Amino acid sequence: MSGTGGRGGGAPEATSGTGVAFEVASVASVQFGAGLAARLFPLVGPLGTVAMRLGFATIVLTLVTRPWRRRWTRAELRASLVLGLSFAAMNTTLYLALARLPIATTVTLEFLGPLVLAIVTAASWGVRAWAVPAGLGVALLGGALSLADLWGVVFALTAAASWAAYIIANGRVGRSDSGLAGLTLGTAIAAVIVVPFGVVTAGSALWHPTVLLAGLGVAVLSSALPYSLDLLALQRLPTAVFGVLTSLNPGMAALSGLLVLDQPLSVQELVGIALVMLASAGVTLAPAITGRRRRGPEPFGDPLPPA
Repeated sequence: MSGTGGRGGGAPEATSGTGVAFEVASVASVQFGAGLAARLFPLVGPLGTVAMRLGFATIVLTLVTRPWRRRWTRAELRASLVLGLSFAAMNTTLYLALARLPIATTVTLEFLGPLVLAIVTAASWGVRAWAVPAGLGVALLGGALSLADLWGVVFALTAAASWAAYIIANGRVGRSDSGLAGLTLGTAIAAVIVVPFGVVTAGSALWHPTVLLAGLGVAVLSSALPYSLDLLALQRLPTAVFGVLTSLNPGMAALSGLLVLDQPLSVQELVGIALVMLASAGVTLAPAITGRRRRGPEPFGDPLPPA
């Protein structure tokens, strides 16, 4: 029997199950990549680590998309420039926060960027109401921090704002004709900004073969692999399901922190993270449920419309 979604011709349940597996693997890849990145901080520092991530990601994406083969319009170049600036800010402040805070706290605070953006731009108060559990979750996380963590919180919230800007910029690139080539150019711009600082601050340790290999691993786990898995998941899942699965990021960060960085969390912190995850899932599901009531049920395996 042919499925309604996906491109493999399987049953809808099988197609959707595969899509869920792809997206869970993507979330795990990103967060365990962040855990690996944090282990490099004692050797090359946060800036050296993000420089390797962006540098290697640029090389991989350039080889895949070959952006020199297309003609660029001014609008496309401007869109990629804004994307690159937001990408540089997001990655740099995220890693600076990771150097000061547990990975689960950092990722949860960073996750406020897309969450607040969704709430602010929501069309109904039913969606905006999910700001309440999000606020409670952040309050619980904040109560577990000390004054010494202030700069980490500042960097994490800056990463959150940069992530929101990145979403807007990435949407503009996605709507242009440049597609993945625009993403490649944006990543290259971010690398041009960050790599010189990383080289200066990391020094000769940056060029050690073991460090470079680990940096390549960070780039693959944090960029190349999740980009590919997201694409495969998007072909098999409806919008609401995909959005809910991305809400697993803070929880997966907590697991990465425990297994990779030996960072156990208190009950208070776990409850705070769970509330932010709940708010994210609620913001995603609320408009989908409202739309389904108006349109009728949506087949579970339907593919997403183009972004």
